[in-house]
Amino acid sequence: MKTAIAELRGRRVWDSRGRPTVEVEIRTTGDAVGRAIAPAGASTGSGEAVDLRDGGSTFGGYDVRRALYGIATEIAPLLRGRDVRDQRAIDALLVTLDGTPDKSRLGANALVATSMAVAHAAAAATGVPLWRHLAGDGPVGPLPLPEIQIFGGGAHAGGRLDVQDFMVIAVGAPDFATALDWTAEVHRHAGRLMAEAGRLCGVADEGGWWPAFDRNEEALEMLLRAIEAAGRLPGEEMAIALDIAASTLGRCGRYHLRREAEPRELDSDGLAALWLRWLERYPIVSIEDPLAEDDPAAFAAFTRAAGPGVQVVADDLVVTDAARIRRAAAAGAGNTALIKPNQIGTLSEVREAVRAAGEAGWAGIVSARSGETEDVTIVHLAVGWGLPQLKVGSFARGERMAKWNEGLRLAEELPSGGALPPAPRFPWGRG
Repeated sequence: MKTAIAELRGRRVWDSRGRPTVEVEIRTTGDAVGRAIAPAGASTGSGEAVDLRDGGSTFGGYDVRRALYGIATEIAPLLRGRDVRDQRAIDALLVTLDGTPDKSRLGANALVATSMAVAHAAAAATGVPLWRHLAGDGPVGPLPLPEIQIFGGGAHAGGRLDVQDFMVIAVGAPDFATALDWTAEVHRHAGRLMAEAGRLCGVADEGGWWPAFDRNEEALEMLLRAIEAAGRLPGEEMAIALDIAASTLGRCGRYHLRREAEPRELDSDGLAALWLRWLERYPIVSIEDPLAEDDPAAFAAFTRAAGPGVQVVADDLVVTDAARIRRAAAAGAGNTALIKPNQIGTLSEVREAVRAAGEAGWAGIVSARSGETEDVTIVHLAVGWGLPQLKVGSFARGERMAKWNEGLRLAEELPSGGALPPAPRFPWGRG
């Protein structure tokens, strides 16, 4: 059988933050090869699957020799001879072998790299692109709409801003390539304007500009200027998306903002009121984690107040877990799920999370992490599973551009070409 696993091995490679991570390579008896690399996040939800790290002083405690040992001594012997086309059965074996609810024994980094490598090997063995293998016999829709960071803040930029990501979405772009063209110009003008104003400190974790703003709202003001300088209409052609990452701002309904006119503490209602004012003043169409993961009632209240015209994205609250997505949807806490494979550990579990979101009437965004590599698996996931949006960081740095460039290549393969799914178009100052 040419699709049986003949060899499975792990190796230590490096992510975009200079930390070790896990790559798994699978070879089948038919000489097909599949490789995949586990990413890692800087801002993580408490319910995420856990990477296995070595601790100690080597590489700051982030080494992955223990995870690689588990791959060599437990995962590889278990999977050798298994058919790479049976993703669900292999993933079930991985979950059972680990035996912990958070993947902490063998490590989510070991499991997700193995699971994704299985998919790559299966696609190679059957002679089809990964996106087509993931889609099966089903139809494949348009490319996902890019959501691209311009300014990094929060855990991605040393806490220089309270808000973690200031992003743009080319809601008026007719196709993927045009969306990237428009964003490239916004990114370029944002850097120029910041440099002229003496507000540019460099590049943040995910490739966005590292700002030296005194107030959070300065980033929104500068982003509007950059959109206009790029010749695009705010709210009609280019809209704004935010990732608040509110779990990094506080707990138990108390939030600390340090980049306001005066540092202050807000309760849940006060924080929600601030974001709602921003929604009225700026062409913001999407806001992620506006409240903390331990504040679901306030998260739901904000979702209702923001209204159906705003995408309220749950990340830390749901961590790519189907059961958590169902609970959040039942409570009305959000209307969109962020999908990160390493949060849950295997592709089969990611697929269940995508299904749970769809059944709840939620949209989905496939997302990269702050510690990324050249691995482009998530682009194929978004296409193969028909997810309408893709978020991989900024329009700079090789680990980010690898994914945007992969989307351009897929545009040449897909039946729909580079077409994008329908996107919301909101006039500035909607009321």
